[in-house]
Amino acid sequence: MDTIGLSLDTVWMLVAAMLVFWMQPGFALCEAGFTRSKNTVNILMKNFVDFMFGSLLFFFLGFGFMFGSEGAGFIGAPNWGDLSFWKGDLPVEGFLIFETVFCATSATIVSGAMAERTKFSMYLVYSAVISLIIYPVEGHWTWGGGWLCDASNNSFMMTTFGDVFHDFAGSAIVHSVGGVLAFIGALALGPRRGKYSKEGRSRAIPGHNLAMAALGVFILWLGWFGFNPGSQLAASGEVNRIAISHVFLTTNLAAAAGGTATMFLTYIKYGKPSLSLTLNGVLAGLVGITAGCDLVSPAGAIVIGLVCGVVLVYAIEFIDHRLHIDDPVGASSVHGVCGILGTLMTGLLSTSSGAFYGHGWGFFGAELFGILMIDLWAAACGTVLFFGLKHLHGLRVEARIEEEGLDIYEHGETCYN
Repeated sequence: MDTIGLSLDTVWMLVAAMLVFWMQPGFALCEAGFTRSKNTVNILMKNFVDFMFGSLLFFFLGFGFMFGSEGAGFIGAPNWGDLSFWKGDLPVEGFLIFETVFCATSATIVSGAMAERTKFSMYLVYSAVISLIIYPVEGHWTWGGGWLCDASNNSFMMTTFGDVFHDFAGSAIVHSVGGVLAFIGALALGPRRGKYSKEGRSRAIPGHNLAMAALGVFILWLGWFGFNPGSQLAASGEVNRIAISHVFLTTNLAAAAGGTATMFLTYIKYGKPSLSLTLNGVLAGLVGITAGCDLVSPAGAIVIGLVCGVVLVYAIEFIDHRLHIDDPVGASSVHGVCGILGTLMTGLLSTSSGAFYGHGWGFFGAELFGILMIDLWAAACGTVLFFGLKHLHGLRVEARIEEEGLDIYEHGETCYN
């Protein structure tokens, strides 16, 4: 590769990494706005912890687990800060920081579902485990050259499906894993006090600042233009220019379609368009398109956004009203349900290999199998992690702390005076 092209690719990768890092304050503001003011310091602190812990742990071990070459496709070799195993053209330090911001995102998704009642000490433990083991291992299966993406003729995926699993920027690898962990964490933790009546009816617990949540979603929308187009990892040359432009377009169309679908559905269903649900509808569209943003057409992106925006509303209702699992920000639905849905729809709507374009069902089978394996891994790890912590030390703060707010008791300060 020529020097100018490699330099351009490196700069683009680092700019994209900055945009993905900018999603961290987006998540922080969104989560804080959807919850009560007495827990704002706790939420902001957790979002800082995700990136601080993620940066250090992914450097020492996670990056090696994800991109090392040992372990027959199951897990890479730990590097302990030695990055000499890297064989790519891009500078290893730049690629490391790009992957670090993705790792931090996966951990951050979980915090919203477990907000307002989790011990901060236990949050430190499970955030570390996600960054150190859960995310890097399934990341190795896919982006790290592991068994789900092994395209050799005699590989399991090629002999079984005739294709490999595809997730361009993380609908499954980042978002569905975060959503599954969020679901299990909220299940292990139990609902917030007062969330359900004695008869089992769900009571709304409004967030304290929808303006803050809306700003967070706008920031996330912007950051997604690094999350998805940045995953091309190159900007030089005609092929990369076209690919990045296409991914920008499909990402934006899906987000707009997701928000629009949710807005009109809530207008019809509840008589008024809900801002809080529409914000999640935008995120649902973004999560859904992330797997196939490079493979689907602009029209296909709109379809994915519309479907995710509609399904989101019913998923939130089902998890809350039927399962009685208290997820204050809807992370299980936005990231879990829509991450799975977007991955499967990639198998249907890919213009090059999708079933709806006459290419058979092999690619869809690979997508279905891949998402099952990834989320079963997340579910198994999450069950051991959260229920283990619950029985060994306790996940939840005392009733008095929950009622008066985690900020003072857990951190000794408040966000508002």
